[in-house]
Amino acid sequence: MKKFMLNIQLEGLDNETRMKLLPKEQEVVKELEQNGTIVDNLIKLDMSGIFIVMMATDTEDVHSKLSTLPYYPYMKIEIIPVRVDNSINQ
Repeated sequence: MKKFMLNIQLEGLDNETRMKLLPKEQEVVKELEQNGTIVDNLIKLDMSGIFIVMMATDTEDVHSKLSTLPYYPYMKIEIIPVRVDNSINQ
């Protein structure tokens, strides 16, 4: 598994649709956190998107895992592979 930093911008998602999809979005994110796929997530202050640190085998796997999210069709995703160096985390 590799670690990826995702910069996700939500586009074309009106507030009504966002609120309708939010409970399921939160449920799926929680599942991905519990199984170790999502390591961390940070909502942008202006609520336009999110930063996610996630574990996946490659960029295709990132998309495969994200595609289970209700907001996925509205996501513009920048995927940045990051180094995993355990000595930094001490």
